Amino acid sequence: MKKQHSFNSNVNLKTEFIAGMTSFFAISYIIIVNPIILKDAGIPASLSVFATIFSSALGCLLMYFIANAPVIITPGMGVNAFFTYTLVQSMKFTWQQALAVSAVSGLLYLIVAFTPLSRLFADAIPASLKHGITAGIGMFLVVLGLEKAQLIRSGGQRSLLALGDLSSPLVLLALFCLILTLVLYLRKVPGGFVIGIVVTSILAFVLRLDTKAASSASLSMLGSYGKLLFQTDFGGIFTVKFLVAVFSMTMILVFESMGLLQGLLGDSSNFQRAYRANALSAFCSSFMGTSPTVAAAESASGIESGGRTGLTSLTAGIMFLLSLFFIPLLSYVPDAAIAPVILITGALMMEQIGQVDLTDFSEWFPAFLIIVLIPLTGSISTGLAFGFVAYPIAKLAAGQKKELSKTLVVLAGLFLLQLIGSALI
Repeated sequence: MKKQHSFNSNVNLKTEFIAGMTSFFAISYIIIVNPIILKDAGIPASLSVFATIFSSALGCLLMYFIANAPVIITPGMGVNAFFTYTLVQSMKFTWQQALAVSAVSGLLYLIVAFTPLSRLFADAIPASLKHGITAGIGMFLVVLGLEKAQLIRSGGQRSLLALGDLSSPLVLLALFCLILTLVLYLRKVPGGFVIGIVVTSILAFVLRLDTKAASSASLSMLGSYGKLLFQTDFGGIFTVKFLVAVFSMTMILVFESMGLLQGLLGDSSNFQRAYRANALSAFCSSFMGTSPTVAAAESASGIESGGRTGLTSLTAGIMFLLSLFFIPLLSYVPDAAIAPVILITGALMMEQIGQVDLTDFSEWFPAFLIIVLIPLTGSISTGLAFGFVAYPIAKLAAGQKKELSKTLVVLAGLFLLQLIGSALI
């Protein structure tokens, strides 16, 4: 039987610190990437970098104080894309109105998190779907890691994906880091992920292999950050467009966060407290000038490094605050150094496929849809939606109606409405 993590015992301060550092470096790219995405929504990147840092630090501190869980909270990659490219560019909201959508969605998320609805929904999820969620997020990380390592690229007209340029110095650097990190992990060297990141970053700097431009933001711009605070515009709150947008984002926040935390914490008793901390952070983030925060899938890298308590998230939160003084330096941590950590972490999460009953197709197929559609669509919420909708259909087709709870059927219906709403907007 697969060993289950224990999140409340054998606390080791050094291990928790290393785990927090590992998770921070694995997700630190969000400090650069999130402002770039929000810039397309009209939010100045030189200011949203502070919103990203402060919302991440707040989320990590909330996770420490409320849940004592080793989960890192940052603006979600899928959610920020929904914010920018769906709400602003497709639905023609201003970024201030999009922040209002996020605030209302965050409030509804809070209601779910602080009522019995959260436990009701969590208990209604079948084990096969829980394992599928973990494996699907793992596969998502694998694809993300391969892309960051430039080991895969768009295949153009001939195929969806193709092998990257193995003669590229950056690809060779990523392969070196992958081998180094894998050896350190298999030999159970403490802080192996961090060592791999640091060694590769230094090597890239010395050889001048990283072509990434330094961030244009600096601490001197902090005084202008107030321009993003409390900029929510609730003017169109009662319009159909606004309500449809709120419904879609709420579905993403409630169930993507639930899936992420289920995948990261498993059956830990910390789930409900972590879920509440996540909800509170998501609600606050809109008033801080950024898209909603979620649990970062990259938290798994810290958990695999031995993180078991909130000390891991506290360490990461402090690192986010310290990053204010080193924003330009963060751009010198190349993707080649981060990619192997994400790749190995994803592979470890995919071990959960072995926990799904592959002999029962009515259990396996919905989980399969989650596993393949999360990475193929680049959306955790889309993978969850298809898996949850397919589950009752598969059970009814197999003549196993008794295995369906009313709550699960309702969840499937809500996910179906999400898919319909996404298609309409």
